[in-house]
Amino acid sequence: MLPGTGDGKGPTLRQERLRWAWLLAIPFLYLSSPSPPLLLTGAFVSLFGVLLRASAAGHIHKDRELATRGPYGRLRHPLYVGSFLTGLGLALAGGRWWFLLLYFLLFLWLYGRTIRAEEEWLARHFGDAYESYRSRVPAFLPSPTPVDPAPSSSSVGFRKDLYLRNREWQAALGTAVGFGLLWVRSWFLV
Repeated sequence: MLPGTGDGKGPTLRQERLRWAWLLAIPFLYLSSPSPPLLLTGAFVSLFGVLLRASAAGHIHKDRELATRGPYGRLRHPLYVGSFLTGLGLALAGGRWWFLLLYFLLFLWLYGRTIRAEEEWLARHFGDAYESYRSRVPAFLPSPTPVDPAPSSSSVGFRKDLYLRNREWQAALGTAVGFGLLWVRSWFLV
């Protein structure tokens, strides 16, 4: 079973990440000091992250196939890089320098464990095909040119049905709500 989907013994890694996001949302909004330039800059960074996540979600058949096309042809973890950029944009828009530091540390702690578990699962589940892919595709900084997809990768281009099945619209909606709340918060700082 793919890591993060749970074994019934406690919260999954995904549930833990979401729990932390919701737990920190209210203090983040209360302590934030957004300004129009920071909101605009943060929104741009987050938009890039949301679009990267959307593209990745439209190329991945979770648990069934090793994704090697689309953004997976340039980096192994486009969903996590997209999450990083989305959260970075929100932290930047929050207007406190220490939000960036806390966000970076929290991301390393939560996603570091997730990525290690996922890579172990992929190596066990897809064997040599994943090892070959891992040796050719960088983890976080995209390759300037896409790596040839694995022969078993049947996905051809972005598929809206995969995007919807993977519920990626929830990340986009959550990000939009976060920026909306920061924008409202900026009105109370004047």
